[in-house]
Amino acid sequence: MDPVRYRILGTTQALRTDGTVVPVGGARLRALLTVLALRAGRTVPVGLLVEEVWGGDPPADAPGALQALVGRLRRALGADAVASDEGGYRLTAAPDDVDLHRFERLAGEGLRALADGDPDKAAVVLDDALALWHGPALADLPDRAAEAARRDTRRLDVLRARHSAALALGRAEQSLPELTALCDSHPLDEPLQTLRLRALRDAGRTAEALDAYEDVRRLLADRLGADPGAELRSLHAQLLRLGDDSAGSAPVADAPAVGNLRACLTSFIGREGDIETIRGDLTAARLVTLLGPGGAGKTRLSQEAAETLRHAMPGGVWLAELAPVDDPAAVPEAVLTAVGARETVLYGAGAEGIRAAVADRLDDPVARLAEHCSRSRMLLILDNCEHVADAAARLTEELLERCPGLTVLATSREPLGVPGDCCRPVEPLP
Repeated sequence: MDPVRYRILGTTQALRTDGTVVPVGGARLRALLTVLALRAGRTVPVGLLVEEVWGGDPPADAPGALQALVGRLRRALGADAVASDEGGYRLTAAPDDVDLHRFERLAGEGLRALADGDPDKAAVVLDDALALWHGPALADLPDRAAEAARRDTRRLDVLRARHSAALALGRAEQSLPELTALCDSHPLDEPLQTLRLRALRDAGRTAEALDAYEDVRRLLADRLGADPGAELRSLHAQLLRLGDDSAGSAPVADAPAVGNLRACLTSFIGREGDIETIRGDLTAARLVTLLGPGGAGKTRLSQEAAETLRHAMPGGVWLAELAPVDDPAAVPEAVLTAVGARETVLYGAGAEGIRAAVADRLDDPVARLAEHCSRSRMLLILDNCEHVADAAARLTEELLERCPGLTVLATSREPLGVPGDCCRPVEPLP
């Protein structure tokens, strides 16, 4: 039987190389194919297949029902399409045969090209990645919310990067319609709003850009009680100068670096290749974990790699040192302290009323962190996670789901086990 490619970015489909659709009828059958394609080439345990295919409401003889469903899928795709392995089943396809995995590969290539100053290549590759979407991700999974949200967040990252490449290539007018629509659907996304204002500026529409900034400022104040981030404020200053001088003026100096990384007192040699690799990882994935034994240099390496991305992080680069944390329950508070988002204690007339009004929001440190980290693109380093790995993993997964502009770089002696984690081993220097 001819090779088959799979779509799960939209309604689940199987297609032959000539584009002919292979009929996969029935919601359960498409759900099974979705779960297997999501993990193409890997064995998926029977229990997980049952849980995801039947959405938490399995039949009485779940293993037997699953076996019958696998038989139907084999008849549709070919006997060799689904292999039986110990404890589960495996779709015998390479990851690049599935549109989702192809999207991730192309997204990584495009983001690296943009970070390396090649917007032409970035635009082409990112267009190819975005063209793979034909509807909501994992549309045929009964319970798709959490997994699909991660994929949608990734797509939004790629859309931002694609418009950044377009602006670098002088295509502001072409980008404006889609940027405006994206900002309408994601009004609190500061990186998107920044791109729209840059496009208006580059198109010579300074007055519109200034009006749009005021709209964003009011929205952030009303919804979050926050001011625009450093990148938006810096861009606003440029727009004011352009408005004052129609002939233009020298660009405003970059905003001061944001974050809490301390200046290093010694030089750093022998890891240049590792830094470049990790930099690439951080442009392609939202969670990167440096794995290695104690004393391998993970902490210093994480900070040196993070320094290379400061310019792309208007929300700052923040280091949370978890080594002193003994109680796993204290991990969120430790991270809050590190990023400077702990509760402000209010005193004086009217303070009681203000405290009462925000009490619910301030009671939950994870909610406070999510609110803080969702305001602008930010890199968070979680250092020495191994002794609180479960707590660090739970916090990381929740923050990544709720904060589309957040990237996390962790150091640990063991993987965190968070979906989408890019693990990078670190060996001691000779």
